[in-house]
Amino acid sequence: MLTPLQINLRPTYEISRITKGGWQLAGDHGTVEQSRAVNDMIAFYDAGITTFDCADIYKGVEEMIGEFLRKLKNRRGAAAMAKVKVHTKYVPDIAQLATLSKRDVSATIDRSLQRLGLERLDLVQFHWWDYSVPGYLKAVGFLDELRRDGKIDQIGVTNFDAEHLAEICAAVDITSAQIQYSLLDQRPAGSFASVARNNNVHLLTYGSLAGGFLTDRWLGVCDPGFEFENRSLVKYRLIIEEFGGWGLFLDLLSTMRAIADRHGVGIDAIAIRSMLENSDVASVIVGARYAERILATLGVFRFSLDVDDKAKIAAVLSKAKGPEGPVFALERDKFGIHGQIMKYNLNAGDQALMGQPEKVTESSV
Repeated sequence: MLTPLQINLRPTYEISRITKGGWQLAGDHGTVEQSRAVNDMIAFYDAGITTFDCADIYKGVEEMIGEFLRKLKNRRGAAAMAKVKVHTKYVPDIAQLATLSKRDVSATIDRSLQRLGLERLDLVQFHWWDYSVPGYLKAVGFLDELRRDGKIDQIGVTNFDAEHLAEICAAVDITSAQIQYSLLDQRPAGSFASVARNNNVHLLTYGSLAGGFLTDRWLGVCDPGFEFENRSLVKYRLIIEEFGGWGLFLDLLSTMRAIADRHGVGIDAIAIRSMLENSDVASVIVGARYAERILATLGVFRFSLDVDDKAKIAAVLSKAKGPEGPVFALERDKFGIHGQIMKYNLNAGDQALMGQPEKVTESSV
């Protein structure tokens, strides 16, 4: 069965099954042609990809989406703009958690409204860096108050584990959970997916292409080590190591390539399709800067994986060693190799990494 392009998370809240990601447009992923990126958002919209992901901490991205919305409204009218859903995030700095007030939360939400040029945010996805610091229930309660005030339509969470997701869902109606989920990272399967399902929380997945590793580019390529031009590639290379190392990763790519040949698509389409066919997943976030591969992306809606395809993928995944543990636990450890590449205080403009990180090398993994 082929997958529809749209899905309802709530009776009156519809999004596209592919979400246009915004992280790759942020400041530390290389040079971005802003005018091209904004104009290409209209191409995504025209292709039926009407949902756009961003965050308060993605430098310049809310502003770019705001410019896109203004252009779309001017060219196509208010009805066209109303079809767009913008999913932003609220990510308070780790240094601010202990003293966070409703005034702080409200100020950040107002800033996002101003950047996007909106009167109400479609979806705000809440993140909390450190569970040992109390206050996340109070903070999500502040967001719920802002929802009742009309500044927010839907509330989601991002990078919470099963235990804390259940706790939050008991206090506030949560529409979605954005989490890292891919063939390489199956941590959300099991207890997390079960808690989400039981609370009518829809999964929005990022990292489903593992920063570009789950593409034909890396098929048969020798292990590049851990020296890359941006944090995203380092992050997902570490996930490959948790998965079982470069050799098992190449086995997975080879298996995916054989399946892709049967369907006349690329490895990336198999990676995305695998997530779309997971009944817990509502939308897959694809972090393309521009629209040059939009036709290839839409190819995921023209085929489905059969029983044999899924069995071949499962055979490789059965050999995986990890990643193990709860969702985002590796990344939440400020002193571990995964946490060392995270930035915890971006709202304050602090570009320093926490935890006295060292450069990631083969000897440190």
